[in-house]
Amino acid sequence: MARRSLFPPGSHPVAEQLKLAPGILSGNHVFLTGLTGSGPDGVMPGTLDAQFRQVFEKIGAVLHEAGLGHDAIVEMTSYHIGLRDHFDLFCAVRSAYLSPPYPAWTAVEVAGLRREGAVVEVSVIAATPPD
Repeated sequence: MARRSLFPPGSHPVAEQLKLAPGILSGNHVFLTGLTGSGPDGVMPGTLDAQFRQVFEKIGAVLHEAGLGHDAIVEMTSYHIGLRDHFDLFCAVRSAYLSPPYPAWTAVEVAGLRREGAVVEVSVIAATPPD
């Protein structure tokens, strides 16, 4: 089965440094690497709302490389530091980007994330339209 790496503009340097692809199109699915809310300059936004929105913007940028949008997401796993403290805000931001039928979703509390200042990392699987 053919696979294709997905690289939104500006993602090559970090992806090459870490030896990963932001997304992989494999068959009828797109698998995204876990993404945090850091900006294009690598700086983490000062508010949780901005951090959460940036996560979904980055997800959208990877999906766009496969010709898809947020509506193609079928499964989402989010990893949170302080999940109970910001769950309602995360849900509100998430709801602004997703529409029915909503994807399956698992939210997990973690002790830490690789990215300094990140309170959430999100990984998704999306499906391409049937041929």
